[in-house]
Amino acid sequence: MAPSDTTTGHPPEPVPERPGPAELCDGSAAADPAELAGRLRAVIQHLLPVLRGHSTHRDLTPSRTAALATLDAHGPLRVSKLAARMNIALSTTSRMVDLLDDRGWIARRTDPVDQRASLISLNDAGRALLRAVRRETTGLLAERIGRLPPDRQHLLHAALPALEELVDDAG
Repeated sequence: MAPSDTTTGHPPEPVPERPGPAELCDGSAAADPAELAGRLRAVIQHLLPVLRGHSTHRDLTPSRTAALATLDAHGPLRVSKLAARMNIALSTTSRMVDLLDDRGWIARRTDPVDQRASLISLNDAGRALLRAVRRETTGLLAERIGRLPPDRQHLLHAALPALEELVDDAG
């Protein structure tokens, strides 16, 4: 028999180790943004390597994937604009662009506005690679989400608009 609360005679309610999503989403109490930020950062930090670790494309590092994704979303771009969008040094971006070019994933063409500069864009091979990686990681994530109980899946679905807003605010 479970021990009783001495004031009510009822069994004590279990104390969760950390706040559950229902406490954060039901409007009864505002969540602490710093706590949410820390937990979200930690989850992302642990989830991304899980997704990357299952990739069959071993020569496609996270930074190379980010460059391809940036070019897919915003290209064609000058190397300097790619560096700015990725928030990395121009020299690092130049080396990465050379590597992406060597692998056959991008195309370079002269910038019509400034003949001295080049515009970088994904080529068909780069687009196909990015689609394959996205399909692979989406499948892995879908499999993991599918193992969650339906109420957790619903909460994850309900959180997506807020997460998408965070991304929109960053861009």
